[in-house]
Parts: sequence; structure tokens; C-alpha cells
Amino acid sequence: MYDFLVANPLIVIFAIAFIGYALGRISIKGLSLGTAGVLLVALVFGHFGLEVNKIIQDVGLVLFVTSIGFIAGPTFFRNFKSHAIAYVLLGIIIVLIGVITCAAIILITGLGTELAIGLLAGALTTTPGLGVALEATGDSNLVTTGYGLAYPFGVIGVVLFVQLMPRIFKTDMQKEREQFQKVAIQQTIVEKPKKLLSIDPLGLFGFAFAIFLGILLGKITIPLPGGVSFSLGTSGGPLIVGLLFGHFKSMIRVDLSLKKETLVSLRELGLVLFLIGAGTKAGVGFIEVLVDQGVILFVYGAIMTLIPMILGLLIARKVLKLSMFNSLGSICGGMTSTPALGALIQTTKTDDVATAYAATYPIAIAIIVITFQLLALIF
Repeated sequence: MYDFLVANPLIVIFAIAFIGYALGRISIKGLSLGTAGVLLVALVFGHFGLEVNKIIQDVGLVLFVTSIGFIAGPTFFRNFKSHAIAYVLLGIIIVLIGVITCAAIILITGLGTELAIGLLAGALTTTPGLGVALEATGDSNLVTTGYGLAYPFGVIGVVLFVQLMPRIFKTDMQKEREQFQKVAIQQTIVEKPKKLLSIDPLGLFGFAFAIFLGILLGKITIPLPGGVSFSLGTSGGPLIVGLLFGHFKSMIRVDLSLKKETLVSLRELGLVLFLIGAGTKAGVGFIEVLVDQGVILFVYGAIMTLIPMILGLLIARKVLKLSMFNSLGSICGGMTSTPALGALIQTTKTDDVATAYAATYPIAIAIIVITFQLLALIF
């Protein structure tokens, strides 16, 4: 059976998907993994050596973030204008809290810098951060080990957090949704030309064009001090272009709009493919490393995930006075957590929470690139 699965990766992909969805449907006191159940199943498959080609993960990521951009585009700019300073601050604060937590663990426990930075990259589920950590430390084994240990909780922890916090704070979900709907109604409508050329009835031309331009945008690198560089990457570039296309809906008299139902389907498909790719990769040797290095490393990674979220939420709510939906959307962006955004959309029952994620995410990525390099230099 094992040899059969190894020889048939397509079967592996859909086996993980249907088992993961079944697991995600299990609800305990109203809390469920949702689509993140796919990640858990993917980790198990990955542990047994059943990986999928990285292109699956990349395709899933661009489908997800581009769909989010198209959906959030109509309300993004008004929401960003209203809370721009808060989003920028949260993107900086959440990452800095994570970095400070990592530095404290290094100083208190004597944990090696390479392993600690790898744990932080996994806790923040940041692939760009992993790349910077590898380049800055020059130790691929320890960094990758830390990343693999912290990544699963980095995903599942944020997924559960965004479901649990509205309950703890006794949030009026209907009232929060109505506030977002008011923003959508107040959104300035951009009039379309009277006659628009529709390339295809589903609008996939515009979607593919947005991904194409987004990937090109993500390839642009900006040099930073210390020999590192910043780029939006495979996730940030398509997200930004998707927001622009979703906002303007047309370009040079060409219709770029897609039906909401199509976007939701593409978003969910993208998230599942991303989790399958990321999960099978993170699952390789996970148990062996956990046993060999000790459970305490997993605990350190969990701490690096929880403290930035908890303090970030308190600052968002008490200091910056953001609504619960905007706060949690910003947490997802600050933690660079794609799966958590999917869970938040399911929890809040509105795609508009993606506006806060889209505003905070690029800031967080930029700060991660800079601070990870500083961590390696200082310690």
C-alpha cells in the first residue's frame, strides 16, 4: 500500500483532503479545526514520507491570496484609510513581540541561536523568515529543525485562537458583521465603462492575469542593510494585485470581475492545496526530531506563537481601539498565518475580515526580514 501511494501522489493529495475535511468537521464545544484538519492529516502523511511536489503548495498559496485580494478589494482601501496607523503598528508590534520572546528564551535557557530563530520562523509560519534565518545563520539543519517543530502549533494555535477569542470577549458577532457591511455600503463605487470586453464568462482571465502580475511583483527585491533583501514573495505580490483588481474591477475596458461564489471556491481550493504541501513537508521527521530534541522545544515554539497573539490582541483592543474582527484579522496578518485567515472567515461568516489581514501582512513580512537578521547578528 505504501509503495502504491508513493507512486501515486495524486491519490495522496485527495486522500489527505477528504480525511482532513472529515477531521476538521469534528467540533468540541463549538471549536473545530475546520480546514486546518487537512494540515494535521498532511503532517501524518509527511511523517511516513509521503510528500507532494512543492508546486502544489505554491499553486494553492497564490490561489488563496489572490482570491482574498479580489474579495477584500472593494472595501480594503476605505478600511485601510480608517485604520492605517493601527494596521502598520500591529504588523510591527506582533513581530517585535515574537522576536523579543525569542531573545528572552535564548538568554534564559541558553538555547542555540540557530534553533531559536528556526522555532520563531515556525511559530510565525513564515517562509520568508525561514529563508532569512537560513541565510543569516548558515546552519540549515538546526534552523529547519526548529521550523519543523514550531510550525504545526504555529498553524493550529492561531486557528484555534481566532475561534476562541470572540467567545472569551463575548463578542456580538452580528453587530460586528453589520459594522463591516456599513463600510461596504459606504464604499465609493467606481463606475465601469458602459461596454466592457468579457474575455471569458467566469472571469478566470482576470484572475490568471492578477496572479501573473502578482508573481512578477513578488519577485522584485529591495536591498536592505546587512546584505539581505526584502520582497513581497509568492504570497504578498498576488495579494496586492488581487486587491487592486478587486477594487477597480476593470482595466482598459476589460472586465476583471469574478462571481463571489467562484472566488470562494478558488479560495478554499487554494487553502487546502497549500496546507497539503506545507503539512507533508513539515511532517518529515517531525516525531523523530521531537523525541530527539525534547518536547521542551515544542513548548518554546508554542510560547513564541501565543505571546505575540495575546499581547497583540490586547494592544489592538485596548490601545488602538480596533473592533474584534479587525483585531483578529490583523493578528492573522501579523502572524503571517494563511490558514488562520481561512478559519477566521469561517468563524465570523464574512470575507471582509481579510482587509485587516491584507493591510498588516506586508508590514509583518518586512519587519520579519529585518529583525531575523538582527537576531542572528546580536546572538
